[in-house]
Formats: sequence, C-alpha cells, structure tokens
Amino acid sequence: MAIERALVVRKPWIDLILNGQKSWEMRSRSTSVRGQIGLIEQGSGLIVGECCLDGVGESIKNFNIGYGYQLHKIGDLELLDKWHVPWVLSGARRYEKPVPYKHPKGAVVWVRV
Repeated sequence: MAIERALVVRKPWIDLILNGQKSWEMRSRSTSVRGQIGLIEQGSGLIVGECCLDGVGESIKNFNIGYGYQLHKIGDLELLDKWHVPWVLSGARRYEKPVPYKHPKGAVVWVRV
C-alpha cells in the first residue's frame, strides 16, 4: 500500500514511536486520517519511517494527572494542557534509508507525499 500522507513529529517523540516505546501521539485536535502513514522527523526533510494511525482517543484533559503516561511518555504534564488528544499508532517501523521529500510551505501537521 502506497503512503499518501506523512505526519510531522518532533524529536524525541519520533524516536520513541519508531522504537516501539510510544503508541499515543498527543495532538491538540482530532483527525479523520486513518491507515498507514509516513513519519517525518521535523526539520529533517526526510520521511524516516511509517506506522498505522488506528484512530483517535478521547481527550485526556479531564483525566487523572499522568493518565496514559505509559502510552504517551510525556513527563511534563503541562504539555498535556495543549496536546491532550491521543492519536493511536501501531506497527511503527524505521526505514533503513530515509526518504527525502519536498516540504510544502505552511505544512505543520500533515504532508501529502
């Protein structure tokens, strides 16, 4: 299956995803995108891996402090005030050879590839 979209993810989160240590990517809002997606390391100009975006969970804003830590790995709980919607990922794998791409102006979350 060809990948049509890639998600821009900052370090260190992208490494945790690709190493299988993080399965929730926390975002400020939901997405309708599902299925296989590329993973872009922010600022690198490279698609460094891929995973499956299985769905979006309920906002964790009103849950107990530290809820879901084992899935999102965010130790600074103040970050969860903004990034409180879990995007559920699975099957992440790092590419042996990252794929260069042209980053369109204004693309912050998604890039069509």
